[in-house]
Amino acid sequence: MNLRFQNAINKIPQVTPPIWMMRQAGRYHGHYQKLRSKYSFMDLCKTPELAAQVAFGPVEDFDFDLAILFSDLLFPLEALGMGLAYTDHGPQLGFSLREENIHRLVSVEEALPHLEFQKEAMSLTREGLSKEKSLIGFVGGPWTLFVYACEGSHAGALTYSMVHPHLYQEFSKKMVPLLEKNIRLQFEGGAEVVMVLDTACGEVSPSFFKNNLENDLISLAQKFPHRLGYYSKGSNLDFFTSAAWKNSAWGGQGYDHRISLQRVLSLKDRKGLVQGNFDQRLLFADTPLFEKYLHEYLSPIKELSLEERSGWVCGVGHGVLPKTPEENVRKFVETVREVFR
Repeated sequence: MNLRFQNAINKIPQVTPPIWMMRQAGRYHGHYQKLRSKYSFMDLCKTPELAAQVAFGPVEDFDFDLAILFSDLLFPLEALGMGLAYTDHGPQLGFSLREENIHRLVSVEEALPHLEFQKEAMSLTREGLSKEKSLIGFVGGPWTLFVYACEGSHAGALTYSMVHPHLYQEFSKKMVPLLEKNIRLQFEGGAEVVMVLDTACGEVSPSFFKNNLENDLISLAQKFPHRLGYYSKGSNLDFFTSAAWKNSAWGGQGYDHRISLQRVLSLKDRKGLVQGNFDQRLLFADTPLFEKYLHEYLSPIKELSLEERSGWVCGVGHGVLPKTPEENVRKFVETVREVFR
């Protein structure tokens, strides 16, 4: 286990934050590209030995403090019987979820065996990692999976998803228990923390979140007290002000680049880790400009006390984009450790 990451989980003040980037084992990286030239994306995810190899790559190359399970958040939909194929146009489900076909979703008991490969991939990743590195897992949030099931992507207006909250309630009766069991598989495989990545949640209003989505998320957190992290792309702090959320058992949250991280770190009532949140697009800048952007980002955080910075897991806002220059990823890690050493 990585000491910096363990300190962050437990909010123990420290000078240097752990560093982990969402999508750090992805298309921008030469290690991944070599494997992808030989194997399909599905093979890389579902063959535990290959998934472990993908996860090792960026940790070995850039010295990240954490590895994350290499997989995809859509596999619970496939497990429930919706089919899944990865094409040149992105992932494709076998059908779009509608009121007239929700009965086609299989039971949680039937679905779970189709996710067992993640436990084995996690176990092999833990086995091959240095003892000084941490390992985390992830699942998609129930709303994000519902949106994908209905719309086929997270793009567009999401109108069907938004005006069928009753369909979401039916969907979540199977998805939330399945996610609970999926998370348990990942912990059994060796995950220290599992992140719930709710990419589409930032598309809703704070009131919609509170009235329709919050309870499912809190129920997941309560099953694994202080061991789950939550991230939603684009969500603002107004989403997380209810007493129920503040008193829930979440182990921390990730924030994208739209939120002031120094403001989040300065909140007196925050709990657990805070993950984020340099704007990933700025990694494309020429090195001198990239370094300028990075120092401008880090400077106000450095002004905070060690106690205020406690819990911080440094990374990018949403995820490393395809074609991101590898030299800037490496420079990011080196610079953060230099600034906070």
